[in-house]
Amino acid sequence: MCLFKVNTGCRDGEVCSLQWDWEIDVPELGTSVFLIPGEKVKNREDRLVVLNRVAKSVIEGVRGQHPQRVFTYYGRPVRSINNNGWKSVRRKLDMPIRVHDLKHTFGRRLRAAGVPLETPKILLGHKNGDITTHYSAPELEELIEATNRVCEGKSGKTPALVVLRHRTLSASSR
Repeated sequence: MCLFKVNTGCRDGEVCSLQWDWEIDVPELGTSVFLIPGEKVKNREDRLVVLNRVAKSVIEGVRGQHPQRVFTYYGRPVRSINNNGWKSVRRKLDMPIRVHDLKHTFGRRLRAAGVPLETPKILLGHKNGDITTHYSAPELEELIEATNRVCEGKSGKTPALVVLRHRTLSASSR
């Protein structure tokens, strides 16, 4: 869940409530996105969640584990990422970050990757007055490209932070 969060910029509640029914296939681009209904989003607007290749791999890793919810723990919905498991991993790894910092990290990574200022606003789910259900395939392609830019450092390889998180966190924490 944390790996998904740091690669999508979703809030804790958005990740925990994520449902398969909200996934929208985008066959023209060979991918999917999630459209979280406004009642599950802090600003009450429908929230478009664009998946970069890391977030997509997390989704594929949990596909089929539960008929409704994307992220579960022993078949039950997860209520919060900031739970005893998160706190235990934080202590064990001496990580001075909070769950919400993962959202900020995604925003900073977009900026460091040179993504135009308007794009992070959309990708982080900030209130923008637009109707997110009307994005065209070319616009979605641009957003997907932007999210994938955070997966690569200057060398073109996946940053060590992402690899470390992927290897360190258990499957239930993803």
